[in-house]
Amino acid sequence: MRLQVFSLFLFLFLLSGCRQAVEIKKIDSLYESQLFKDVQLAAVYEDSKTFVDLVPKGSIAELEIKYLEAKKQADFDLEVFVKENFEDRSMKSLEIRTDTTKTMYEHIENMWDKLARGPDTLIPYSSRIPLPHRYVVPGGRFQEIYYWDSYFTIEGLLAANKKQLAKSMVDNFAFLLDSIGFIPNGTRDYFLTRSQPPFFGVMVSTLAQEDKNMLVHYLPEMAKEYKFFMAHDSIEGPYGADQHVVLMTGGGLLNRYWDKGNTARPEAYKEDLHLASEKNTQAEKERLYRDLRSAAESGWDFSSRWYLEEDFASTGTTSIVPVDLNCLLYHLETQLAAASRLKGDEEIADHFAKLAGQRKNLIRKQLWNEEKGFFMDFNFETKAHTPHLTLAGAFPLFFGIADQEQAEKVKNMLMETFLKDGGLVSTLNHSGQQWDAPNGWAPLQWMAVKGLLAYGYEEEAREIMERWLALNEKVFKNTGKMMEKYNVEDLSLLSGGGEYETQDGFGWTNGVALGFKRILDEMEQN
Repeated sequence: MRLQVFSLFLFLFLLSGCRQAVEIKKIDSLYESQLFKDVQLAAVYEDSKTFVDLVPKGSIAELEIKYLEAKKQADFDLEVFVKENFEDRSMKSLEIRTDTTKTMYEHIENMWDKLARGPDTLIPYSSRIPLPHRYVVPGGRFQEIYYWDSYFTIEGLLAANKKQLAKSMVDNFAFLLDSIGFIPNGTRDYFLTRSQPPFFGVMVSTLAQEDKNMLVHYLPEMAKEYKFFMAHDSIEGPYGADQHVVLMTGGGLLNRYWDKGNTARPEAYKEDLHLASEKNTQAEKERLYRDLRSAAESGWDFSSRWYLEEDFASTGTTSIVPVDLNCLLYHLETQLAAASRLKGDEEIADHFAKLAGQRKNLIRKQLWNEEKGFFMDFNFETKAHTPHLTLAGAFPLFFGIADQEQAEKVKNMLMETFLKDGGLVSTLNHSGQQWDAPNGWAPLQWMAVKGLLAYGYEEEAREIMERWLALNEKVFKNTGKMMEKYNVEDLSLLSGGGEYETQDGFGWTNGVALGFKRILDEMEQN
């Protein structure tokens, strides 16, 4: 039917005898259309994500033809055309009311229902991927579920005794693994070229703390996640790479972040095009697009952590073997081993246990910098650690990978260098990017604190938690909101940097605040 409509429009257009022939090609995706490019480059919406989240009122092929005809009119108005042919179906209208008469924790309790969505119904032509179970969105501009955010939200839901909602979120991720083969960055079709830090196994192990059978229940989906991140063709020689996989010296495999796309991101189209304009060749532009997309897969979008030189245009994510990703995949291997053993598949369990042991040794050897006394990312093209100290270096403590001597040195670095008045700063660089100083982020506070606790550093963990929660409460008292990120260096200022304004809501901040409160309460009781 769509092809017939398109053919009719094309025939009538060519028959019209217009002075200048215009080629109209069949397009199935909004992101291929001239309409998309024109709207994004004209900055009809300040935030590039706004347009790709709107719902077209008809098929993209039909709208493209309608647009190309309409724009020839002398009085054509692009913004009016968009408003007439797209609608906002998000739930951003549920604005968060400021009420500082409530405590921060009362506010968080009230926020769960405001941030909850689903089960979804299919909306024709929408970019949203519908989910079969209820879930919690981050808030603000993020009106769909996001992958790694959700682990920290789940920790908060469990602390709030909302166990069913926590499990339904894990069930949604299992659904995505079963239906798509991986968990996308977020549940939008423009995220289908990449994932995010693979926390699914951590979510499952969190549920398994009360019911170890959860490991067996989600074993097929954990295996699919592992398959996605380990898929590759042949790699010739050490430090060769394909997709997410990098061959290290001695034959061991580690992983990198990798997006299969090499074009500007639809949700940041004009920003990516502007940055790529600094490149001279199409190959250089495509390499930058992939590296920007891959940084988005890391969740750290953006940070000087991914710079190969001193500026944003030098982002080279795919050249880097990151600490956090490999710790997460080590954990996934341990969970696959544990689940297989529970199921009685000893041979498979031994296989994954061996893989986990190999990866643990590689992380200790290749990602440990003895001179700095810290775990650091590794640039496999230069065969050296990157120069950036980041909170990703705390992940080996969270997953029990560090030996005691390494853990002691990481603890010292965290407390002496990263700890600021409001908590831990993400990196030590003031680049203007949101995942750099002076900003601190809830998920990184959580990973560092839980890592310190795993090695017995209770006083240090307490200090970080108390500073972070004090900052959360201070900002809440002043604004009535929980923020996506915080300025941990100057407590009189809000955070900044990034491609969009600071968002409020906020799923993982709420989750970590409740999780920290629970830990501190347990410390007091003991």
